[in-house]
Amino acid sequence: MRTAALRLLPLAILLGLVPPVALAQPNFDEVQIQTIPVAEGVFMLAGRGGNIGLSVGEDGAFLIDDQYAPLTDKIKAAVAAQTEQPIRFVVNTHWHGDHTGGNENMGQAGAVIVAHENVRRRMSTEQFIEAFNSRTPPAPPAALPVVTFTDAVTFHWNGDEIHVFHVDPAHTDGDAIIFFRRANVIHMGDTYFNGMYPFIDVSSGGTLAGMIAAVDRVLPMTHEDTKIIPGHGPLSNRAELMAYREMLATVHARMKALIADGKSRDEAIAARPTADLDATWGRGFLQPDVWVGIVYDAVAAEE
Repeated sequence: MRTAALRLLPLAILLGLVPPVALAQPNFDEVQIQTIPVAEGVFMLAGRGGNIGLSVGEDGAFLIDDQYAPLTDKIKAAVAAQTEQPIRFVVNTHWHGDHTGGNENMGQAGAVIVAHENVRRRMSTEQFIEAFNSRTPPAPPAALPVVTFTDAVTFHWNGDEIHVFHVDPAHTDGDAIIFFRRANVIHMGDTYFNGMYPFIDVSSGGTLAGMIAAVDRVLPMTHEDTKIIPGHGPLSNRAELMAYREMLATVHARMKALIADGKSRDEAIAARPTADLDATWGRGFLQPDVWVGIVYDAVAAEE
């Protein structure tokens, strides 16, 4: 158990779910914000935490997520390098701290924070993440989304239709996916970890079946030229998303069989149901045995 807990620490830091006093703080001074062109007027910003989406144009800057508070000035500088317009909106893909940590700073600078109603609900109260045995205190009021939606909302912004829609519980119960219709770009938040096993926050309502369903919502919107911004990992495309979907479905079927066979969580981990997949997918935030344990919890929660 101790080994598994230690393996979880990098992801715990990444997600901002461990109280600051519990772990040494990452050195944000050394973080550089990379700006990756995605389409005309659309960029991906990569730093520490969830990938940020950025739309620029005459209406103003539009952000998807804002990483951690200590990175706000660097993120603003990256935006300013692409546009003189201010940041007008920030859409949160879900509530985790590596996606919402800059909310307070962005809101105080004049941006309108937008998210699914479950994001505001979870950020407003203390959250317990069983996978890390950790508690996240309520966010300050200034960090909370001021506009919430239940199903979908569309921004007519910078010459595009930016369609933001909620999916059934997947990574959490408040996941939003953002589709830039004209630019043909989709930001999937943490429903998509490109090239690695994804974290599923069962304590926040997440399920593996929901992760698969979220991908199934997105795939019909894509073609070979569609650019996909994952919550974590490099800029992606339809072919890579399909490979991710196949991996999720394979693991889901194997775990359902183990659970139906009466295997306990420890027995399922010992069975190594992902052994043939680990070389490809097990080099990210989650070690394979930790991933299998999370999958067991996520699939058991579907029963």
